[in-house]
Amino acid sequence: MILQVEPTSALRGAVRLPASKSHSIRAFLIASCGGTSRIRYPSDCDDAKAAMRVARELGAAVTRLGSGAWQVTANAHPPRLSYINVRESGTVLRLLLPLVALHGSKAVIDGQGTLKGRPNLFLTRALRAMGVRIHGTGKNESVPIRLTGGILRSGDVRIDGSLSSQFISALLIACPQLEHPTRLLVEGGKMVSAGYITMTRQVLAQSGVRIRSKGMRRYFIDGDQEFKGLKNFLVPSDYGLAAFLLAAALLNRSDVVLSGILRDDLVQADRHILPLLTRMGARFQKTSKAIRIKGPSRLKGGNFSLKDCPDLVPIMAVIALFARGKTRLHDIGHARAKESDRIGDLTHELRKIGARIEEKKGEMVVHPQPKYRTDCLLDPHRDHRLAMAFAVLGTKVGARIKDIECTAKSYPGFTRDFRSLGAKVRKMRK
Repeated sequence: MILQVEPTSALRGAVRLPASKSHSIRAFLIASCGGTSRIRYPSDCDDAKAAMRVARELGAAVTRLGSGAWQVTANAHPPRLSYINVRESGTVLRLLLPLVALHGSKAVIDGQGTLKGRPNLFLTRALRAMGVRIHGTGKNESVPIRLTGGILRSGDVRIDGSLSSQFISALLIACPQLEHPTRLLVEGGKMVSAGYITMTRQVLAQSGVRIRSKGMRRYFIDGDQEFKGLKNFLVPSDYGLAAFLLAAALLNRSDVVLSGILRDDLVQADRHILPLLTRMGARFQKTSKAIRIKGPSRLKGGNFSLKDCPDLVPIMAVIALFARGKTRLHDIGHARAKESDRIGDLTHELRKIGARIEEKKGEMVVHPQPKYRTDCLLDPHRDHRLAMAFAVLGTKVGARIKDIECTAKSYPGFTRDFRSLGAKVRKMRK
C-alpha cells in the first residue's frame, strides 16, 4: 500500500503512545527463562508478537489474562527448537541464538524480509568460541542460521560491541543459566547503543538475575542463577515511536498531547530524543503521564552524536530539513546495518525532494533548503522507521510513501493515530 500524505494545516488532539517494543521483546524472552511472569500492556507490534511465539518455542506457556496483561510460565512444555522463524525481528534473532545454544540440540533459526543479509558474525563467532557449532549464511552469517550441536561453555568470553549491543544483551541473558561463572569482555571500536545493554540488565534484575560490571566493557556473571519471573512488569511507552508524533507536532501548527507510561526509571536509548530536540530549540511539557506540544517550534541545527540511539537517525534527518543552519548527525555508522541502510537509503530518498545532504561513512550533514519538491514517491526500503519519518515529512511538503504496512513491525496503529491528530493521509493501492 502507498500512503498519500498531504501538507497539513494543523495537528490537534491526543494519542495514547504505543508500548516499548524493546522492553516487550526482552520481557517475553527473559520470562521464558524461568519462573512465572505477568507482563502488563506489552506492545502488539509484529516484533513483540515474534517474541511471544519464540517464548513458546523455548518451552513457555504464554496466556492472555485480559486487561492488557499476559502470563508467561517458563518450562511448561518441552522446547520445540528444530525450526524457528523470527520473521523480521533482529532483536529476537540475536537474543534467541544463545538461548537455543543452551540446549545443545540441532536447530535452524530463520527469518525473512529485511532480516535477510543482516550481520550476526560477531555473535556467532563468540558462540563458536564458547563451544557451539553454529554457522550462518554468507560472510555476515545472516539467516538462516544452523546450530548442529556443541554445548555452551562459560569462562572468558569476548564479543565485539562496535556494531550492535544486541550481541552483548544476548549473552547477558544466556550466561547466568550456565553452571559456572562467565567473564564477558567487550572488544572493538566505539561501543554503540549502550543504553540497550542497561535496559537488558534492568529487566534481568526484575527477574532476580544480577550481573556485575566494571564500566561498559567488562561483565562478571555468576552461573546457575535462578530466573524468578517478572512478577508485575509494566511495559513503558516507546520514546522512539513517540519521536515521530512529537516531530510532526513540532514542525506544524499544533496542540497535541501524547499520553502514556513515561516512566524514567527504566532506561530507553530513544529517550535521547527529548534532550536532542531541546538542544534544537523545541518546546514541550513532559510529565510521567504525558507530553504536550504546542507547535511549531523554531528549531536550529547543530552537531549531534546518535551513537547510542541509531533508531533516531531517520526522524532527526527529517527534522533537520526544516531547522535553521546545518545539522550534523555523527557516530551513526552502525545505522547502516539496520532494517535498511539508514544512511545511504535515507539520503537517496530525501534527495528526491531536493534535500542537500552530505553522506559519509558514519555521518550525515543536512543543509536545509528554502523549498522542496512536493508529492514525491518515497521508498522506505521496507524500513518501518524510514516510512514513519517520510510520513512526518509529508505533513510539510506532501509525499507518497511505499509499503506503509511495514510500520506494523513496531507501530501497527501509526496511520490511525496520525490521522486522528489531523494529518491528511489516505492509503492507496500500488
